[in-house]
Amino acid sequence: MSSIRNGEGALMSGPESVEGAGAIPRGTQRRDIPQRSTGWAARAADAMAGAGLTPNQISVLSVVFAAFGAALLVASAHVGTPVRSVLLVAVAVLLPLRLLANMLDGMLAVEKGMHSPVGDLYNEVPDRLSDVLVFAAAGYATAGAWIVGTTDVGVVLGWSAAIAAVLTAYVRSLGAANGTGNFFHGPMAKPARMWVIVAAALVSLAEPTLPFEEGTVFAVALVVVVAGSVATVIVRLRLVARRMTAEGESA
Repeated sequence: MSSIRNGEGALMSGPESVEGAGAIPRGTQRRDIPQRSTGWAARAADAMAGAGLTPNQISVLSVVFAAFGAALLVASAHVGTPVRSVLLVAVAVLLPLRLLANMLDGMLAVEKGMHSPVGDLYNEVPDRLSDVLVFAAAGYATAGAWIVGTTDVGVVLGWSAAIAAVLTAYVRSLGAANGTGNFFHGPMAKPARMWVIVAAALVSLAEPTLPFEEGTVFAVALVVVVAGSVATVIVRLRLVARRMTAEGESA
């Protein structure tokens, strides 16, 4: 058995499979994040390590950023335009910080060799909590823009996006657990999901001048996230099934 954190800080364990010289053990593939190789990212990781922070602590910090962002999203539906604008700008800052923390925890774990036996738990659980908090909150941030009968469609979309986001990660982890490796493929992986909400927060600043209800931009963004997440689940399931079938035939 081998154990190492993946590119987002997770400790992935599983049987090693050599598919060629120098092959990476299955379950340890890292998400391709170009920023990881930049000088500023390396300096940030050095600063975190110098401050005595562990990868697990940074993983928890990512939830803090997401939770604050979620709280501001909900609050944005209950305040006037000037305050709402301030809250939305803050959301557009906090959610990228969540992604930054997700990148740095992996850098400390892998590049700094600071991984721990429970790293996978600290990576996966905080990420799933963050997804649920942000997307459910984005649903409430629609401020009742889409009401059908007695149903607030925006809230339904928010919870649907939260479930779909968790499902994409579940399929990825399921593949890794079955020895096929981590597939990060699909149009709506975690970074894309977060950036859709960041973009929605910024575009929402212009809603007072647009010919539709405040909250409509978030509702549309959630439709994009749900549709993209469903497509991502399908893509990953097909990849996992294809790999499992190929290995079964070659066994």
